[in-house]
Amino acid sequence: MARPSRSKEIEAALLRAVASHPRNLVGMVAAQLGLSSARVASEVRSLVTQGYLTKAGSTRPTYTLGHNRRFERTYAREGLAEHLVWQEDLLPLLRDIPRNVLDIAQHGVSEMVNNAIDHSDAVSITVGMDLRDSRLSLMVADDGIGIFRKIARALHLPDERLALLELSKGKFTTDPQRHSGEGVFFTSRMFDDFQIISGGLAFDHAEKQIDVLFDVDSPPQTGTLVRMAIDTASMRTATEVFKEYSSGPDDYAFAKTIVPVRLVQIGDENLVSRSQAKRLLLRVEKFRHVIFDFEGILTIGQAFADEIFRVFALAHPEVELIAMHAVPEVQQMIRRAEVARDEGGGQLSLI
Repeated sequence: MARPSRSKEIEAALLRAVASHPRNLVGMVAAQLGLSSARVASEVRSLVTQGYLTKAGSTRPTYTLGHNRRFERTYAREGLAEHLVWQEDLLPLLRDIPRNVLDIAQHGVSEMVNNAIDHSDAVSITVGMDLRDSRLSLMVADDGIGIFRKIARALHLPDERLALLELSKGKFTTDPQRHSGEGVFFTSRMFDDFQIISGGLAFDHAEKQIDVLFDVDSPPQTGTLVRMAIDTASMRTATEVFKEYSSGPDDYAFAKTIVPVRLVQIGDENLVSRSQAKRLLLRVEKFRHVIFDFEGILTIGQAFADEIFRVFALAHPEVELIAMHAVPEVQQMIRRAEVARDEGGGQLSLI
């Protein structure tokens, strides 16, 4: 059951103020919000019980942040600055987590809030955080057009599910003058778990697991919901994620992408046609190294393979194409295209 909005407001004020007002926390917040000390004290006791505040002393207690943290606030989109959301509301609650995780959290919140500000056409944006048992969860939600719908309209896609494919590739934005299209791609790979829910569809990206697309039974009525989570003991750094998809140790250009082939499927269709291959290939010429992940694909047609590994490869020799997680039947089709391509030059990598 959702907590009353007034309780959320009191809680947020307490958690923001505790670092600077450890000895007069109740009185300060009560005066700030125009509430009775008894009302605020009740919220303080609840936060202490749940581990979000720590109390020392009884007569004149001193409060500090507990080992758990949480925050939720809804902002008007108009005039909102993503760096202030981080600096003023979230950073004070997270200063003591490891620096590498803090950097990832800042990147994720800043990118997703900025996307909502610039792309969602929303009225309001809600940001949430929960740090519990060494797991940091973050949430950014808006009440706008919906990310999959907006991408599908911009690219004239026949189905909103195909918008997930474009997000997975990276380098896509509906506002190229102000955005590079790298935000969702890199953010999803920094966190242990990353999820986008919009318009009845959900996209899950989890570390060392295949990307999953599924229908949601009770989706938000409007807008987009992004969830991100990472273990505070994680050793991952934002820098190493950027390096993994760069073109070399001294070149930080976004040059490498992994394309989940299963995301090109609509429903139960088999991957047999050139038109399906062209869906998959949309915009991949922007990269120098393209890894096609065939995880979960049991068969492909000759025309599908030929369009990718012969026609496209010959037209774009500067792009290295790599097939991974391909079962023997899929490898056979790829190699048929490889033989035909070799007759026209070029090479194909299989891993």
